[in-house]
Amino acid sequence: MHRRTFLATAAAALAAPAWADAGAPCYLTAAAKPDLSTWLVGLSDRGTVLFQIPVPDRGHAAAAHPFRAEAVAFARRPGRFAVVLECPTGAEIARLHAPEGRHFYGHGAFTADGRYLLTTENDFDAPDGRIGVWDAQAAYARVDDLPSGGIGPHEILHLPGGGFAVANGGIQTHPDFGRAKLNLPTMAPNLTYLDEGGAIVDQVHPPSDMRLNSIRHLDVDADGRIAIALQWQGAPQQIVPLAAQHVRGAPLRYLPHPATATLRQFGGSVAIARDGSVIAVTGPKGDHVLYFDGRDGTPRGADRLAEASGVAQHGRGLALTIQGGMALRENGSTAQFPVAGDWSWDNHLVRIV
Repeated sequence: MHRRTFLATAAAALAAPAWADAGAPCYLTAAAKPDLSTWLVGLSDRGTVLFQIPVPDRGHAAAAHPFRAEAVAFARRPGRFAVVLECPTGAEIARLHAPEGRHFYGHGAFTADGRYLLTTENDFDAPDGRIGVWDAQAAYARVDDLPSGGIGPHEILHLPGGGFAVANGGIQTHPDFGRAKLNLPTMAPNLTYLDEGGAIVDQVHPPSDMRLNSIRHLDVDADGRIAIALQWQGAPQQIVPLAAQHVRGAPLRYLPHPATATLRQFGGSVAIARDGSVIAVTGPKGDHVLYFDGRDGTPRGADRLAEASGVAQHGRGLALTIQGGMALRENGSTAQFPVAGDWSWDNHLVRIV
């Protein structure tokens, strides 16, 4: 890189607003109001709304830039837009459009240095899962297109030791058929690991009896142990684990729980407490949250929480978005409190580090 280019880039980075300029939010989430307007919302650790920025349609998750006060709000599958917002002002910095023949899956992740944004995408006529690469220092120009390692890549997560994990859910869809699942007889989810340059370096596949358990949402602890929220696509009366763990070099480890049936086959979101002690998997369709020991995966209780949706780290515990507000879980107890604004939360709560 030429020195002049480096100095210009450095000056731009220094001039960009930091998260403190946006009120130092702890969390981002997508939400809607009763009039069906759709928003990206910044929340404090106690649920104060620090900003609310309109977005064109229903969102799913967001990606927070690691140091600039920028966030990318992604359309819910099979949406084709993502909006890059300057959170202190609400200004739109860029709008990303999925290439022809593609749609987004509602998730993305930045590289550790904030230079590139990676997005999960569906090449729906192939069909094939792809990872789009966008240059955040060049007005989010699209600069690369990589294989995800499977069908239906959903969440992508940056790993503490470098590289990424991709939840390839295995479900083939096509915009011409809405959200219909087109390949259940051959569905094959996997968890794929990418290096920092986006090359596939490892994959793990479920055993045959878990082939219909879609790998959807991810979190990772400081030791690189991944927690997974699953969504069962098989017989609705069949009760199977909706959470799993993975450490590279080992098989997937499924986590049964006596309250699994309360999630109604749908693990909505997953998070690991900062100290790695507890995993939570939300069930927005079943109004419950399941807790597991973060190390050995044993059940650690459950909460009945209406519309339990997003979950993220909060101090030593976890924060959750629920109907009408938030809940905080710490030391085995849960406290609920309202959030002003009559919000309907989408599935994810993204912590800003």
